[in-house]
Amino acid sequence: MEAAFVQQGDCISSSFRLWNHRPTSLVVSRVSILVRNKHRNARFSNMCSASNSDTLVAGRIQEEKKKSSNVVSKKEDEYGDLKSWMHKNGLPPCKVVLKDKPSHNAKHSPIHYVAASEDLQAGDVAFSVPNSLVVTLERVLGNETVAELLTTNKLSELACLALYLMYEKKQGKKSFWYPYIRELDRQRGRGQLAVESPLLWSQAELNYLTGSPTKAEVLERAEGIKREYNELDTVWFMAGSLFQQYPYDIPTEAFSYEIFKQAFVAVQSCVVHLQKVSLARRFALVPLGPPLLSYRSNCKAMLTAVDDAVQLVVDRPYKAGEPIVVWCGPQPNSKLLINYGFVDEDNSHDRLVLQAALSTEDPQYQEKRMAAQRNGKLSLQTFHVYAGKERDAVLDMLPYLRLGYVSDASEMQSVLSSQGPICPVSPCMERAVLDQLVDFFNRRLAGYPTTLAEDETLLAERNLDPKKRVATQLVRLEKRILSACLQATVDLIDLLPDHSVSPCPAPYVPILK
Repeated sequence: MEAAFVQQGDCISSSFRLWNHRPTSLVVSRVSILVRNKHRNARFSNMCSASNSDTLVAGRIQEEKKKSSNVVSKKEDEYGDLKSWMHKNGLPPCKVVLKDKPSHNAKHSPIHYVAASEDLQAGDVAFSVPNSLVVTLERVLGNETVAELLTTNKLSELACLALYLMYEKKQGKKSFWYPYIRELDRQRGRGQLAVESPLLWSQAELNYLTGSPTKAEVLERAEGIKREYNELDTVWFMAGSLFQQYPYDIPTEAFSYEIFKQAFVAVQSCVVHLQKVSLARRFALVPLGPPLLSYRSNCKAMLTAVDDAVQLVVDRPYKAGEPIVVWCGPQPNSKLLINYGFVDEDNSHDRLVLQAALSTEDPQYQEKRMAAQRNGKLSLQTFHVYAGKERDAVLDMLPYLRLGYVSDASEMQSVLSSQGPICPVSPCMERAVLDQLVDFFNRRLAGYPTTLAEDETLLAERNLDPKKRVATQLVRLEKRILSACLQATVDLIDLLPDHSVSPCPAPYVPILK
């Protein structure tokens, strides 16, 4: 599962203009163009060696070369911590404090998190961040540009916010957002619950997810990020406010794909979806929000837009010093891992997605498709199997699968003339349908390199690699769902009146995946 930047309309706020005296005219002499191209090519050729200074999330090599934490302490003494910077720039008194938690990796800085500074009761306002310290597309691009940008379907809100942050990081200490960007670099896209998103894992680390559909989702998401990176230059020219502030920094020349992906993942880990606001404000980066706040599936507290601020009203009592949590939305654990780098064992929204499809080679395909549509199903139907409701999911799949097994024309006419999702089947057809489900669930479970018992043993290890731990937590939960589906199907077979009946052969069985 799963930051704040200010720039309004076609101009930047006055504070930005103090340190961005860049020409905006596109009419320049041939000499200046040649000089600019020369500098641009030089910058591009040196991009790999200089890129770490431009990344939103510091690279591993740079971070490992950092000197002792005393350097970080000196910087924080000079600029103040994130909360102090926010108070200096309009954050009213609040009831939270930033605390440290050791990182999983001793080479990395401790992780900051938001904790209660005093005892809180449900309904208390923990903090209220003014809009001047919240970054949205409205501030970054301006309303008209946002409308034009979003209708192109080429770049997501996350990509736009990541691009803006990368440009701001190039400003270094001159940037108004320097303390916030520094905090994001410290977090490295991690919440205090777990690790980086799998989007930043190595191929060997991704193999921890072998057998899980999440692995394919990660690769698909990475391809999507790559497509967005390839569109950055087009959007940069379209976005007047970005172009005016950074006229000589073409995105794909200023930032490599790896840098952009790191920034994208960092923004993804902390962006907040605000409700009941305009399209240009719905995705927001709030400095005291995630990843400094922990996401929890069973929490009801949300960051909400009120008047000219974004506030958090807690949903439970807290003792002073306890970390504060917020709701992450109805996301399954696969999305929580990809978006935020953690898995929630108590996630009531956790689910697996199964697909069933009618055979297009079936001569009665069109009739079956109509029968399925009449009962709210498609020729390619998705079934959501929620944790704890596996038997319900199996019962929901059965009528659709039975339809696929119908082969006799007269039986098909009976189906078309009947009402409701129940398809009359013979005992041998019912056994065939259930056997197909048993085989499917067994194959899915066999696709994992480890068993449930082996996962339990692995998770009992105290020094297990954090990425392997969170991946194992995910696949263990998936296996539990699949095992419960298998058991529910076996139980239905046991209820059949005659176990000696052989399954009916069917020439065009439905496809399961």
